[in-house]
Amino acid sequence: MNLSEFDYQLDNSQIARYPRPGRTDSRLLVARAGSGQFSDRQFHQLPALLAPGDLLVVNNTRVLPARIFATKPTGGKVEIMLERILDIQGALVQLRSNKPIRKNQKLLVGRRTLIVRESRQEFFVVQTADGEPMTTLFEQSGYMPLPPYVNRDAEAQDDDRYQTVYAERPGAVAAPTAGLHFDDALIDAVTEMGVGWTSITLHVGAGTFKPIHSENILDHHMHQEWLEVNADACQKIIDARLSGSRVIAVGTTVVRALESAALSGELEPFSGDTDLFITPGFRFRIVDVLITNFHLPRSTLLVLVSAFSGRNHVLSAYQHAINQGYRFYSYGDAMFLERQP
Repeated sequence: MNLSEFDYQLDNSQIARYPRPGRTDSRLLVARAGSGQFSDRQFHQLPALLAPGDLLVVNNTRVLPARIFATKPTGGKVEIMLERILDIQGALVQLRSNKPIRKNQKLLVGRRTLIVRESRQEFFVVQTADGEPMTTLFEQSGYMPLPPYVNRDAEAQDDDRYQTVYAERPGAVAAPTAGLHFDDALIDAVTEMGVGWTSITLHVGAGTFKPIHSENILDHHMHQEWLEVNADACQKIIDARLSGSRVIAVGTTVVRALESAALSGELEPFSGDTDLFITPGFRFRIVDVLITNFHLPRSTLLVLVSAFSGRNHVLSAYQHAINQGYRFYSYGDAMFLERQP
């Protein structure tokens, strides 16, 4: 499978740099599996696509303000970008500096001190010097890590809008963007009609934006992300499937979490890292429908949705969205994709 098979052309004017005024104001492209037909809707019309007994599965990760600006004791400036929290005091980060960073280098963040413990390929392990929780440092000193293609600095509104309304567990450095379209009123509407609701956790890492460099996509090594699928979520999913109802993943992160937890052949509670790279030919065991945003060309996420709904079908849907003026990427519009038979 060549990388060039997962490409498309997009004008920069269709990249959403800001969210729409309301979360459910976004558009929703409905792409029925195998039909080649597309329907243009608004996201607030999602309940019309659901049925009592369906189960929505969301990712309840909470985005940390993952970008910090620090200085060396000599005054040199260092930009810190969180990749993942390792433990209470430690984190894996990217460091940008005019001069090389050395082991045991001290980095000053206001009155706080970080210590560089080791390097791991393109990343560094840092620790807080005073025992303060790493999440506290980022929450108090960090800035919201908007994706590079947004091409602007984070603003006050991003603290709210680059976060789902159901975010609970801090640890992500990028939002599970399909969930950004839900507001409390829409959640109430779908639950009142008998649609189930459960959550998993997958802390999205900065590696989610890492491009595929190998022409053969199977040579690409996926970044690791931490996830948890608990027993309650497993039981709700199993019950839905036994009743013949659909399991609907809100976002590619949910697909990756659920299918990772089912790699043994059966869905089981799971907590730990996954480096699962879902490519065409993958056997999906859990997810029937995917609600997702539009993804970058030649990316692991575009490969995933192509595996889920068929490459030709997905690329045709993308071309339809381009022709109809949809907005793309994190703050853009959404798709309702059925799994290919």
